[in-house]
Amino acid sequence: MTNIDQLSIDTIRVLAADMVQAANSGHPGAPMGCAPMAHVLFTQFINANPKNSEWFNRDRFVLSNGHACALQYVLLHLLGYKVSMDDLKNFRQLNSVTPGHPEKTHTDGIEVTTGPLGQGIANAVGMAVAERHLAATFNKPEFPIIDNTVFAIVGDGCLQEGVASEASSLAGHLELGNLVVLYDSNGIQIDGSTNLGFTEDVLKRYESYGWHTLEVADGDNDLVGLTRAIETAKAVKNKPSIIKITTTIGYGAAKAGSAGVHGAPLGADSLAAVKKLFGFNADQKFVVPEDVYKYYGERAAQGAQTEKVWNELLA
Repeated sequence: MTNIDQLSIDTIRVLAADMVQAANSGHPGAPMGCAPMAHVLFTQFINANPKNSEWFNRDRFVLSNGHACALQYVLLHLLGYKVSMDDLKNFRQLNSVTPGHPEKTHTDGIEVTTGPLGQGIANAVGMAVAERHLAATFNKPEFPIIDNTVFAIVGDGCLQEGVASEASSLAGHLELGNLVVLYDSNGIQIDGSTNLGFTEDVLKRYESYGWHTLEVADGDNDLVGLTRAIETAKAVKNKPSIIKITTTIGYGAAKAGSAGVHGAPLGADSLAAVKKLFGFNADQKFVVPEDVYKYYGERAAQGAQTEKVWNELLA
């Protein structure tokens, strides 16, 4: 892990916690736990242009566990979408563009409205079906005009829902190799451990659906493992892929790894301790180091260039 990777991940964690603390409402745990996988995904894999969020052949991203939306809003802000620092400060406030769950057409860069668990992964399957249909209709030899990938982050709660099972079964049947799902396996649900009611082998279930399955044992730190897993998943063209990523919910917080960090602010003392742990000033709020803005800006510029090349192909 490079210094800029670590700084970026810690910035995402602290910003998300700041947002929930300022709103006195929300879910800090999942954003803090998912920060490494989301950082790798958005800075290395997702092809999109923040200055033109409706570019037709962009990769799609669905946050199925929509309660973790502070994570997505931070990423959109860092990449230069129309989500300002003031918007982050107005998280979950009336008429803000950063509501308590992602809403399509309401916030720049949001592909799907998510909230009800299981809905998002089902939407992602539908998007992958649409991409495959468009590709079959319009692509010609040497003319791959439609070739985007659909990515999704899902949580344990999503995979407990029946609609997720039905959609995932269909995805396997249709061999949707353009769909990559990152499964945030943090072992926590609202009432405590997932062991209270969810002990199945998720990867075995998805294998039976016809999915390609992978696993990253240390989703808190192993960026190389995350990168390799996503690369491997993208290379599989005849099956959808699911990557089980074991994370610590609320990583760095006093109540990390427990339901106590799932759906409530960290509290002033715990948040201050988190900032100190990650090398931030405990007295400052909503801070983004310039190096992080620069790093994400470079990725955004790559996305704009990718769209330019696509536009030339289309012309």
